[in-house]
Amino acid sequence: MADKTLKSVLSRLYQADIPLKEDIVFALSVEEKAHKVELFAFADDVRKKHVGNGILLRGIVEFSNYCDNSCKYCGLNRTNMRLVRYTLTEKQILKAVEQISAARIQTVVLQSGEQADLDACRLAGIIREIKTRFDMAVTLSLGEKTFEDYEMWKEAGADRYLLKIETTNRQLYNELHPQMSLDNRLRCLKDLNLLGYQTGCGGIIGLPGQTVSDIADDILFFAKENFDMLGIGPLIPHPATALGDCPAGDIEMVLKTVAVTRIVTKNAHIPATTAVGSVNGSDYRRDALIAGANVLMPNFTPLPFRKLYEIYPGKRCVTETPGNCASCMDLTAPAIGRNIEYSRGDSLKRIANKCA
Repeated sequence: MADKTLKSVLSRLYQADIPLKEDIVFALSVEEKAHKVELFAFADDVRKKHVGNGILLRGIVEFSNYCDNSCKYCGLNRTNMRLVRYTLTEKQILKAVEQISAARIQTVVLQSGEQADLDACRLAGIIREIKTRFDMAVTLSLGEKTFEDYEMWKEAGADRYLLKIETTNRQLYNELHPQMSLDNRLRCLKDLNLLGYQTGCGGIIGLPGQTVSDIADDILFFAKENFDMLGIGPLIPHPATALGDCPAGDIEMVLKTVAVTRIVTKNAHIPATTAVGSVNGSDYRRDALIAGANVLMPNFTPLPFRKLYEIYPGKRCVTETPGNCASCMDLTAPAIGRNIEYSRGDSLKRIANKCA
């Protein structure tokens, strides 16, 4: 019988190419404070060994809040008639990118709701302009698109793509995402990998009906697919959605999931997400960094629009100027013995594969 002490389980999780699901469930289920401290410390050691002490910065520009989907937890869903919609002009986007560059951040994340009528050619032009004017990586987070759109943006210079799966439980996915398909989500992730994008995925913790077993399946999926980036955050239901009265996800489970994901995936880039900094009116991003995360994502969306990108209520930093937001990151790092790393922060998995 396998040794079921936490120390032995964490060691097996770290050493296995694909860990046992029962070991993941065991680690996610620890409740005693001493055991959680042990889990987080182990994950932090793995983080230090595989990605170092640097905290990478990604500057986000949320350039449109239009969305065709009706996800039951997201405030951008098309049924939310109270939300004022916007789309930034090319000039506004490039101005925000200029501010990111001035803050010495070398990655911009262009994010929007999922829009079938998104002008792919216009966006390709913006990507080319960014690559011409600024020495930085371009990450896209625009949802499910055709292979041809992904290919056009890659040829224009896009480096990375974020497409969270949210949950691998097919029934739960279907319940939360009307008119959407888990199979199409998986198809998109395969297309992105095929085209050579550094690909990010991730999940939501605290979905109604979600079990520890489900979260373990998500982590196994992340390990098997070997994603370059993984974002994990709590459910924060928007009041203008079907899940508006549901409680927010348990932050302790979020932190445990970050830790186990770090141990299993080793050198994936894992952000302390904005949602982790916004749940229940508190900021747990420092806790996530201590539990294995290595990325922060300051928001450079222009102030008049930032509060309108309301995926969930209580979103942090919707009134901060971009410069102040970046400066806050500089203060966070030394307090936990870390440093801000002003680099592109490309995939360590891709670098490792090239050197192998």
